[in-house]
Amino acid sequence: MISAGLISGLSMQAHAQKSTGTIEGVVQTMDEAPAPGVNVALRGTSLGTTTTEEGGYVIKNVPADSYTLVVSYVGLETKQRDIMVKAGVRTSVSPITLEESTQTLEEIVIEGGERTSYTPSSSQYVAKMPLDDIDNPQVYNSVPSTLLDDQVATSFEDVMTNAPGIFKLWEATGRGGDGAGSYSIRGFSVQPTMKNGLPALTSGSPDPSNIERVEIIKGPSSTLYGSSLISYGGLINVATKKPRHSSLNGEVSYKTKSFGLNSMNMNRVTADVNAPVSDDLALRINGSFHDEDSFQDAGFRRSFFLAPSLSYKPTKDLSVLVSSELYTSEQTNPTMLFMNRAVPLEATTVEELGYDPQHSFTDDAVTIRTPTFGVQTQMQYKLSEQWETQTAASFSSASSEGYYSYLWDGRRSENTFTRFVNDQDQTTTGIDVQQNLRGDISLFDTENKMVAGLEYFRNRVSNENTEFKPVGQVAVPTSTPGDFSKSDVDAALKDANRNDKTTKQARYSAYASDIVHIIPELSVMASLRLDHFDQGGDTSTDEDDYTQTTLSPKFGVVVQPLPDRLSVFGNYMNGFQNVEPQTQNGQTQTFEPERANQWETGVKASLFEDRVETTISYYDITVSNKVRPDPDSPDASIQDGEVRSRGVELSATAAPVEGLQLIAGYSYNHSKNEKTEQNVEGRRPEEAGPEHLVNGWAHYRLSSGPLDGLGIGGGVNYASENAVLNKESTGRFTLSSYVVFDASISYETRRYRVDLKLDNLTDKTYYKGWTTINPQAPRSVTTNVTYKF
Repeated sequence: MISAGLISGLSMQAHAQKSTGTIEGVVQTMDEAPAPGVNVALRGTSLGTTTTEEGGYVIKNVPADSYTLVVSYVGLETKQRDIMVKAGVRTSVSPITLEESTQTLEEIVIEGGERTSYTPSSSQYVAKMPLDDIDNPQVYNSVPSTLLDDQVATSFEDVMTNAPGIFKLWEATGRGGDGAGSYSIRGFSVQPTMKNGLPALTSGSPDPSNIERVEIIKGPSSTLYGSSLISYGGLINVATKKPRHSSLNGEVSYKTKSFGLNSMNMNRVTADVNAPVSDDLALRINGSFHDEDSFQDAGFRRSFFLAPSLSYKPTKDLSVLVSSELYTSEQTNPTMLFMNRAVPLEATTVEELGYDPQHSFTDDAVTIRTPTFGVQTQMQYKLSEQWETQTAASFSSASSEGYYSYLWDGRRSENTFTRFVNDQDQTTTGIDVQQNLRGDISLFDTENKMVAGLEYFRNRVSNENTEFKPVGQVAVPTSTPGDFSKSDVDAALKDANRNDKTTKQARYSAYASDIVHIIPELSVMASLRLDHFDQGGDTSTDEDDYTQTTLSPKFGVVVQPLPDRLSVFGNYMNGFQNVEPQTQNGQTQTFEPERANQWETGVKASLFEDRVETTISYYDITVSNKVRPDPDSPDASIQDGEVRSRGVELSATAAPVEGLQLIAGYSYNHSKNEKTEQNVEGRRPEEAGPEHLVNGWAHYRLSSGPLDGLGIGGGVNYASENAVLNKESTGRFTLSSYVVFDASISYETRRYRVDLKLDNLTDKTYYKGWTTINPQAPRSVTTNVTYKF
């Protein structure tokens, strides 16, 4: 009886779907620029949505009938359009134009809208096709530029404090290969190596001036993104600012920062200029100059950044986007004390060690430079109402030039660290080409949103670094750098051996993903990737050459009890990493790829006319096939290790009243080495970071009365204790939990904005790390002045 009733119910719903259709269209300003965040609804019904960043909208499961489409936005005249919806047909509505320019629309957004502006409701990158968050069975968090403006963000590290479940492990060191900052997501380390869904290599920290939003895409995502640049916990994708085909406009900002009573530790100038060249051509240039002294007794960072981009729309069906970034930075190495990973610890906390975070143990003449260049081209062509093609290519180059140093607990004597330095001369280049076909079609009485693509990725590493040499020692309780100057370093490296090594890798991939709406309230996703990996390895030998071919599946289910408002989702996601062969007992031992399998379930909601958006999920990731030392043969390895990571994440954004914007998140992660070498068996991996993380920010802006334009903000970040070293042979070194508060006040008009921001309001002393101790900044005051034109 139950089965018969269920079948009958599904049949009725399937019949209902056959009598429904879909409405789609675009809302634009009078200068033909996209109008995001506009309300689109059908009069007399509960059906409706808001436009995406590209101005598009889709209303699904609309019963066949005639309607009045209502387009509304706070402060603007409402537009109406009579339409007819036919069963099983996608009704395309001609573009609807708001009687305002892009610049005017942006000014109205500042004065307050109806929905939250802190989290975009859709992304074209997460699923490699435009997809509303509530329809996506995968979890991701977005940090938009509006939030960064309210927080007066001056670094990429500032950006990353706004998403649940992500924690900075390492500062950006600038060293070759992995010099970007490292972050933990769902228990696994990852670096920011993706821009606009394409590879973008870097040896430093991305400059925030060209960020439209940062997407933290959760879970192993090899099915759509491969394995070379992401982790089992997820990936970080930066969506950059794009040219707008509107009037000339932009802004120029100047920021200063001071620590304590020191004056002007930082000077930062940024500019953003958007200029239409012709009706079909637009140019946008973002740039910055950043000069900052360390809060410690020595150290600095100086950088220059330029990001021109060009948008060309020769026809209504064809668009071409070319964007590039040039970044160069010179800095001293950030202070990180490396713990000895092989012998018992002398101290188990920073307090026992006696380290004073004001001491950097460095010299301003010993620096490293990180020139980076990247260019991307994306061409989209609409083949028909249902199909479009995308051709994308990227090239990026990241170099490290100069001195890299670190302090290592060599156990020469108690609480004494030895400094090791090498001369870096390393360049990594990457080329990526993708060809994607996207479709939005009806097939067998179901709606299908799909993407199929081919990808080629190649990277080349040229390593001419010297070997590391010791250059003096420091006793942690003291403040002297310990015979550390440029002349000391040059003398130590005078006879150092230098590498002459070039390695190459290539990846050839094919993938496909389809989201099928079986009935209006139920959709399923099925995705598959075929990946062929080819490592040329060191060009001077063939011993490390190998190839591997791997399949990576992904599945998802979304049930929407309240269509476009409430969804219950589940997913299975796969990730993998290729493993190099090893020479064991005189023979070459090959291995299968490591495998990560995630099961996840949760709820997404967009309620109260999109004033509240929230996601809560539980995930379980098991990484198998990890290579570990063979306990029965010390010179060999076996492939049966496992790591398990489970946790809960909660994120929410809200705009409960006009002018008030809220964002908050919480995460709990339980990670364990379940089957590995005895030294770490049953212990939390050091890359997992703290178990508990909390983030929150609130900003309120008055939009009327004598104080119109006045804004106040406040935020908090909490992290539980962090075991940065956790081995049986060494013991457990723990960094204490911390709570950091921030506050801001601002005043804004149509032409000016002035901000005053206090970071680390209570002057909390705290640390981050990953087998390291990395002191964080004390209380600071940042001021900002922006002029808009």
